[in-house]
Amino acid sequence: MAEINIVDQANKVVGTRELNAGVFDVETDVGFVHRVYAALSSAQRAGTSAVKTVAQVSGGGRKPWKQKGTGRARQGSTRSAQWRHGGTAHGPNANTSFATRMNRKERRKALCMVLSDAVREGRLIVLNKLELKEVKTKSFVSVADALSVSSGLYVLGASNREVELSGRNIPHTKIILDGQLTLHDLLKFDRIVVTEEALAKIEGALA
Repeated sequence: MAEINIVDQANKVVGTRELNAGVFDVETDVGFVHRVYAALSSAQRAGTSAVKTVAQVSGGGRKPWKQKGTGRARQGSTRSAQWRHGGTAHGPNANTSFATRMNRKERRKALCMVLSDAVREGRLIVLNKLELKEVKTKSFVSVADALSVSSGLYVLGASNREVELSGRNIPHTKIILDGQLTLHDLLKFDRIVVTEEALAKIEGALA
């Protein structure tokens, strides 16, 4: 079972902690992680193209000619799909869903793989706590500088107004709660800074 150092906001080691092997010591499958990432990305995709059906195109209320006796094919409306300026059959619409089925176990497994990689590569930082006395961006930046984090995902175990407001305008920085952890965020940022409280909750949810 792997161990990791616990540091304070000044980046001084204050202890060590054993990591749950079921979460932080999982063999990585790049193809599997990519498949889960692609499925989650597709689910977030929104339909942007749309066409009008026969029911939505204006006009065409009158039958263009009588049913029989003209020698031409029967027509009910000038807005049918085969007519110029008519509606489109089977076209795209803004309600199209691009989501694919993805099991909860697969999503959890992908998270564990990426977290395990972060531990092996030294990108995971465990803080004993992350607290600020007031809402001040400069205070948050000083903590990030002490931890040598220029691109970081900060995971808290409980909501903290001072920390969340102090860090929300800093580039390449995102502050979330343990229950908001996503594969996109883990892959986007260079460092993952987790508080002890959040780490315990993540292990409980993913183990």
